[in-house]
Amino acid sequence: MVPSIATGLALLALVSLGTWQVERLLWKTELLANLAAAEAAPPQPLAEPPVPLSKVTVTGQFDHAREALVGIELHGTTLGGRLVTPLMRQDGAPILVDRGWVPFERTQPVSHPEGAVTVTGWIRPGETAGWTAASDDVPGRRFYTFNPAVIGAALGLPRVAPWGLVALGQAEGLPEPSVTMPRPTNNHLGYVITWYGLAVALVGVFLVWARRRLKEKS
Repeated sequence: MVPSIATGLALLALVSLGTWQVERLLWKTELLANLAAAEAAPPQPLAEPPVPLSKVTVTGQFDHAREALVGIELHGTTLGGRLVTPLMRQDGAPILVDRGWVPFERTQPVSHPEGAVTVTGWIRPGETAGWTAASDDVPGRRFYTFNPAVIGAALGLPRVAPWGLVALGQAEGLPEPSVTMPRPTNNHLGYVITWYGLAVALVGVFLVWARRRLKEKS
């Protein structure tokens, strides 16, 4: 009786995990399809609140005096981060724009376009620092979590949009903007096979055990 109950509970857990991964697989597949469609389509004018990961265009003026660095990225053998600059707008709160990657140690100048600019990019949702996140260097304007409210306050902006814009384009010096929209990994099919495969194996082991028990009793 005990082995049967234990096997039943384990089987239920494995099937539940497999089913959950099927749901995640369908969700991730749809998300990737939507991202591919958004990337192929022309950008849309910004609508507020914007749809996360949508491709939009925004017009404003960069406040280069308040730029900051976010995160750490390794390009080849060179460490750098994302150059984030407030885009000041007449019809809304400033938007923190991720203009692209720059090295920490710079050997060439960074472009600082003046006047009105139109930026094409994708909407990046704000983040909240987890307990394992590195501590921000506020005086040095170096941040490790993209939290617009925290970054904006550190830059002396009373309010900013609660999301950011990651610029898309081709690199022509520094910063190096993103070329494509993000593509989250989709490993859920492997997890589905793993959990359901373990469930099938468990049933097989239990049937072999049960057959032996019946033979011993006969």
